[in-house]
Amino acid sequence: MSQTNFIIRLKKDSDNDAVAALIMDSLNVWYRKNRGFESCVPSLEAASIYTRIYDALDPDCCVVAEDAQTGKLAGSCFFHPRPTHVSLGIMTVSPEYFGQKVSTKILAYIINVAERRNQSLRLVSSAMNLDSFSLYSRAGFVPRVMFRDVQIPVPNEGFEIEPVAGATLRDANLEDVDAIVKLEYELYGVDRAKDYRFFIENRDKIWGVSVLVNDATGAIDGVMCSVKDPGCNMVGPGATRTEAQAIALIKRELNRYKGEWAPIVLVPTDAVALGKEIYAMGGKNTETHVAQSLGDAPQKKGVIIPTFMPETA
Repeated sequence: MSQTNFIIRLKKDSDNDAVAALIMDSLNVWYRKNRGFESCVPSLEAASIYTRIYDALDPDCCVVAEDAQTGKLAGSCFFHPRPTHVSLGIMTVSPEYFGQKVSTKILAYIINVAERRNQSLRLVSSAMNLDSFSLYSRAGFVPRVMFRDVQIPVPNEGFEIEPVAGATLRDANLEDVDAIVKLEYELYGVDRAKDYRFFIENRDKIWGVSVLVNDATGAIDGVMCSVKDPGCNMVGPGATRTEAQAIALIKRELNRYKGEWAPIVLVPTDAVALGKEIYAMGGKNTETHVAQSLGDAPQKKGVIIPTFMPETA
């Protein structure tokens, strides 16, 4: 079998439908084969959330591999430049081109982007997909934090939220962005100001953002976001100083889904009390993920909750 020649280039607007199809097909093939169920991307319309949101957040930041002979898209991957790092987003390869090093070629392009910016490259990838894990291991990525993917059914009445002593829970506003960034930088060394502004502005009407405010100092000690869309239902990203704060904020965001959805939360495996509470709420493990980095990464403090939408951690 002759080796296919690929053109590695940035996505064009005219590629959007093909990229959405890649995301839906590649994820569903893997989940059907390895987990026995479809992934959380049920249709092309649902999969379009990735091109729609990522083009709004980071235009011209999606790499595709085009079959030089047929013009078909063989693979794609989004990436997200931030002041502190570059984040690697969802990597997909068409089943038609499995085994032809498509993901290796795309990854090399994005590694070059991070090297030119003199920044580390970070991602949260499946620890159960050994092909994916091997791809990043061969490139030199180092695992840092493990997460359990937990799906939580939200009852019609929602979850009761225990008060956090000396703190107030409320919706975030744009005036909170600087304090949110300060908190997340302290806990995880990332600056994602543009992401939080995007969520809080909520022009797509799919985002939720809660903050926990210290009553004594006025500082923000925790933040938690969520996305509620047919293409992705997740709680995150989030960052808190303590597990008790994380529990309160997660419950507040879960209550946006009352009786409608069973969203996913990525819970750090070292957050024992948080994990116990999530299971007591009816959470079921669905997968495991691992935060990895190519280059320096700060030591995690507190509780960090990543997400797949957007993958900018």
